[in-house]
Amino acid sequence: MSRRTVLAAATAAATAASAPGVANAAIPAAGRQAPGVYRYKVGAFEVTAITDGVARRPLDDSLVRNAPIERVREALADAFLAEDGKVPISFTAVVVNTGARLILIDAGTGGFLAPTAGQLYENLAAAGVDQRAIDTVLVSHFHADHIGGVRLKDGSLAFPNAEVVVPDAEWAFWMDDGQMSRAPEALQPAFKMARRVFGPMTKEVRRFQRDAEVAPGIVAIPAPGHTPGHTAFRLSSNSQDLIIWSDTTNHPALFVRHPGWHAVFDIDPDLAETTRRRMLDMVAADQSLVAGYHFPFPAVGHIARRGTDYDFVPVMWNPAL
Repeated sequence: MSRRTVLAAATAAATAASAPGVANAAIPAAGRQAPGVYRYKVGAFEVTAITDGVARRPLDDSLVRNAPIERVREALADAFLAEDGKVPISFTAVVVNTGARLILIDAGTGGFLAPTAGQLYENLAAAGVDQRAIDTVLVSHFHADHIGGVRLKDGSLAFPNAEVVVPDAEWAFWMDDGQMSRAPEALQPAFKMARRVFGPMTKEVRRFQRDAEVAPGIVAIPAPGHTPGHTAFRLSSNSQDLIIWSDTTNHPALFVRHPGWHAVFDIDPDLAETTRRRMLDMVAADQSLVAGYHFPFPAVGHIARRGTDYDFVPVMWNPAL
């Protein structure tokens, strides 16, 4: 068969496929991701990573306080990020099923921060997790992307049967009217969000102290600096551990690789750096599994020491628990 004959046949087939009444295999592009859910085991506990989506923050001089923006751009370029001048910052909560309790650690943005975030409820449903079945909401700190989802936009509780458990030091800072009156304008929305979320339930919220066992198998690890009471958690079961370290390093392409850099999000940047270095050293030495709220989804992996520096090494996707 000649090349001309082949081309003619292909053209005829394409014309026939587009004719009325003829089936066409093409389908419209989906335009969005499938549900963001990933499960893994820590001992006898089942952990489910649930994405709440992502925000895209414009890259400017304020993002890293003590590094030239050229170096920040270089670090992001090394990670193939921020090509459009915006830094993607993802949000990943985790649900821990201990067999006796269903614990949500951090509650997402509630859809208040970005149109590309606020997907927690949808993804919980996709994971087969009924919001009414959550019996504990454990909060690492009071920034809006961690507590905004405690309430729906109509003000009702998103997890109506859950006990809400928070660090005492966070409560003491964010719920203090004096602190709010002295805070800079940039922090005022965080104070207001804390009051929106916790104001109607002041007497019901349980507060925990440093190093407390906040739930069976989950111990608080003080990690101050990002906020005054910022807390990480050690999840332990059957001699296996997971460090859920919240915002200790924020974006790993920046603050794991450069722990001395100070993020605009940290209230006390010097203390945050001290905490960050201590935590990085701990998990690298112990080869601990680490879940980070702003790690790329599924937001779990290890911290590797590279000489005097560190790197985040994500887990390989595994079809089995």
